[in-house]
Parts: sequence; structure tokens; C-alpha cells
Amino acid sequence: MTSFRSPLLRHAAVTLALASSALSLSACSSSSGKSSDAAPAAAAPSAPVTVKGVPISADGKLTATLPETIRKAGKVRVATDVPYPPFEMYVSEGSKEITGIDHDLGQAIGARLGVKFEFTAQKFDGLLPAVQAGKFDAVMSAMTDKKERQQAVDFVDYVNAGPGWLVRKGNPDGIKVVTDVCGKSVSVQTGTNHQKILEQRQELCKQQGKPAITVLAFPKDSEAQLALRSGKVSADFLDEVTAAFVADTADNGTAFDTVTGKEAVGPTSASPIGIGISKSAPGLKEAVRAALQSLMDDGSYKKILDAYHVPNIAIQQATINGALD
Repeated sequence: MTSFRSPLLRHAAVTLALASSALSLSACSSSSGKSSDAAPAAAAPSAPVTVKGVPISADGKLTATLPETIRKAGKVRVATDVPYPPFEMYVSEGSKEITGIDHDLGQAIGARLGVKFEFTAQKFDGLLPAVQAGKFDAVMSAMTDKKERQQAVDFVDYVNAGPGWLVRKGNPDGIKVVTDVCGKSVSVQTGTNHQKILEQRQELCKQQGKPAITVLAFPKDSEAQLALRSGKVSADFLDEVTAAFVADTADNGTAFDTVTGKEAVGPTSASPIGIGISKSAPGLKEAVRAALQSLMDDGSYKKILDAYHVPNIAIQQATINGALD
């Protein structure tokens, strides 16, 4: 993955307004008394959906490419793991209303397609099984597009983000290069690509004659952060966008720091983050890709990323199954 450094600010609430469209059919008789074939009238235009202050209008041609079941339901059922800020988070403490980069991009893609992206919270390691079981149509949860995962879903790739370390303020354990974690305890979220990368780092420690890393995996990254805060681990391994956001916002920026860059995290692939689309919904991945590309082309995509102060994770082309490994 591509690594970068970017400052992050607190998220703003999303304002959504989606009006339904109606379709009427009419038939008329010819002067000869023969009736003509009934033809559908043009659908009434939907009111734009506003995402981060950006109005997104539906494109009827793209709506027509959706699977019939999705069009009839008027929604795409999306599974996500919350919280994982700034990609997924709740609007406020105790709230069940989801916001974040993924949620906002999902609402924009849905608005362009003329349907709603309906997000439901699930544990990360259960996201793909839930889609395979038919409970959801898609996953949107800062999930790295990997060839292994493509056996379960197809990916529409939408951003690039590299891994990074979240450490306690002042980096008391001196994590500067990747082998500095050899012999130390680190936390990570279960089922993530970061967990697999740490397994590769174990080999690096072994090659250099250093003690193994003690990896503590947690169902949620918020739990991995608690392990770091309590001193149970020296660092939390996650994507650097989330690491930077947490470091900037937790305890008003006084709790954590980040350590990023190739020297600190070691070599990684350039595999992007993608929207996992059910293989049981023919045409859905193509419709989502086309809608995302249209948002890229008209500037809406960049404006949403700018609202989260993460323009450097943007990509130019929406691709399908672009994983390199």
C-alpha cells in the first residue's frame, strides 16, 4: 500500500435527504380503435442527496444497470465494522447513527445510483461470511482488497492507504524502525490485513536474530487501542489514516502519537482498499464502479475526502479487483 502523512480533523455529521421517484404507465387508443403498447413514462427526478455539503443527483442510466432486486428494494445492504475512525464511527457517544469516510462515500454512491446504502454494524472478521450468507449485498469497512478475499467477494477499489503504528504519547518504547517491535507486545484487530503483515514481520525478526513479536489480536481496534493506552502493548498496528485520526482526536491529542513510513512499517504492497460486493448480485459491482467513477469525474469524491482532510488517499480510477497480492 502507498504510505503518506496527513493531518486529520474531527468529522462532521452527514445530512441526508433522499426523495423517492414514481413511475407511471399510460396507454392510449389509436384513431383506428387499436390500442398501442403501454410504455413507461420517464421517472420523476430524485431530489439530490447532500453529503458533506456536496449535492449528489441520481443518474437514471446508472440506476437501470442495477440488479432488479436492488432496484425494487431501493437499497444496498452494507456491512461495516464500527468504530474504525475516520472510516467508520458513530455520530456521538451512545449513538447508533453511523458516519465516516466509508459511510459518506457509500451515501454518495447510492445517491448517484438512485438507491440508499444502508449500513449495519458487524464484527470485522464476520463481514465476508455475512455477505456470502446473503445477509448483505456489500462490505464497506476500510477493507484491503486482497486476492485471497476475492474468493469471497469482488472488490470495487476506492482509496489507497498504508499501515502505521499508533504509540503512546512521546513514543516511550522507541518504535522507529520495523524491527524495534521485535521482542515487544503489539496489538492489532482480528482478521485484518495488518494482522497478516505482522505475521510476515515475525519472519523478519527471526532473520535478524531478534526475539519474536508478541501479537495480541482484538475483535475491535478500539479494544486494541485500550491495550495500548493501558501499557499492555507497545504499539497498535493499523492503517495510518486511522492512526493519525486517533492521535489527533483522543484526549484532545494528548494520548497518542503515530510512527509511519516504510522504514517504520517495513515493505508493503500497493493493494488498495475496496468495497466488497456479493458475487450473488450480478451487475452490482459494475454499477457501483460506474457510480464511483462518475463521482471521481465530477469532483464529488475528492470533496468528500477533503472534508476529512485525507486527499492523499484518493485514486484516479475506480477499478475492480485491483489487488496485487
